[in-house]
Amino acid sequence: MTDTLQKFMFENAGVRGELVELSSTWQQILTRQRYPRAVRTILGELMAASALLSANLKFNGSMIMQIHGDGPVKLLVVECDSELRMRATAKLSGDAVIPDDASLSELIHAHGQGRFVITLDPNDKVPGQQAYQGIVPLDGDNIATVIENYMLRSEQLDTKLWLAADDKVTRGMLLQKLPKSGGSEAQVEDEADAWNHAVMLGDTLKHEELLSTDIATLMHRLFWEQTLRVFDPLHPQFQCNCTREKVGDMLKMLGADEVHSAVDELGALDIHCDFCGKHYAFDKVDCAQLFVAPTLSAGITAPGDSKH
Repeated sequence: MTDTLQKFMFENAGVRGELVELSSTWQQILTRQRYPRAVRTILGELMAASALLSANLKFNGSMIMQIHGDGPVKLLVVECDSELRMRATAKLSGDAVIPDDASLSELIHAHGQGRFVITLDPNDKVPGQQAYQGIVPLDGDNIATVIENYMLRSEQLDTKLWLAADDKVTRGMLLQKLPKSGGSEAQVEDEADAWNHAVMLGDTLKHEELLSTDIATLMHRLFWEQTLRVFDPLHPQFQCNCTREKVGDMLKMLGADEVHSAVDELGALDIHCDFCGKHYAFDKVDCAQLFVAPTLSAGITAPGDSKH
């Protein structure tokens, strides 16, 4: 089954929307990690939200959403690039016992120290350019509200999200008020009325309906009285971009002393990718080669030779 993200726009209303359905991509995540039901739900919802927001990226790169928790869930990470290639993982505390009905606050905001981070990381950075990162306290009792509050606070964009996930599929809908284009007071009122009406229609969507209904049916069911401009569908997919070279770069960042000490103790380093499950083995020779300075082959003269 091909996963789908469908963009649409309300004609003459200043409101854009998206619906996303992740089935195959979601199953690729779940086959690599077994999560308790409550964790599976919030990770799936974060995946749907990430796809919805990433579909509007205006650069070639990735959006990385992270929730750092102070409860039994220590970290949620979803990465989605401008081509809607996605990966995700969650890290739990070693002794975590998580009931099926655990709330977002109980899972990641138990002591009020949870935080939400969005990183925008361009692929083609200019020299000296850093990835943009926004960090805010966790503000909301579900994933949709957390992201809505972030978008309003950090991007000054009115955004509404409806999200749902189970062990088969994760779906979501986004409505967003387009930036004001100026105009008369009456026009501004019309824009506000159009936004409020769109949100009212969205609020008729029930959680179970979102889980059980394909996005084409949902769009017709919710907005059949509206004039919509519908764009060509996009197709998210699972992809992990880990490589042996990237793992080697990570080890080099730790420094030669720490890496050599670890390999002396363990005999070899076995690096596990939390996103896709691949293993990368580095023995003593591999680790030594990481810290060998590159040599220039051109223009080197062997002893006893001369150039004139």
